[in-house]
Amino acid sequence: MANESSAYPEPRDFEVMRPSYHEKDDGFVEATISISPFKVEGESASKAGARRAALYEAQKTYKSYHPAYDVENPYPEHFVDGEGMEWHRVPPFERTTYGDYKFVDERGEEDYVDIETMLLWDVRPEEEIDAEEARA
Repeated sequence: MANESSAYPEPRDFEVMRPSYHEKDDGFVEATISISPFKVEGESASKAGARRAALYEAQKTYKSYHPAYDVENPYPEHFVDGEGMEWHRVPPFERTTYGDYKFVDERGEEDYVDIETMLLWDVRPEEEIDAEEARA
């Protein structure tokens, strides 16, 4: 593959920048990461989730400049979140119809959601939450 270049920074460049946070009236937090003149924004239920959402947006934007770039899935294929909910990645041929992941809600009904919504809800694998609490 040829070495593509553009004025848009690589997604890794956004990872080292400190976000600015804004708490919205609806209780969600918005993170903005800037590398002048570019910026990415992400929204979530927590600051950490908003940062993750902004970094995911950086990858998607980079892909728009470099179509060969593969956006990394921020979630494993299968995991249990901090509330004990099981999440399963949907097969590729079903994603345009259903979304990226399926889960069974508290009523026992199967539901589907895309990665952007999972980031908005601040869904995280239980191990990630445990590791974050251990660092605190």
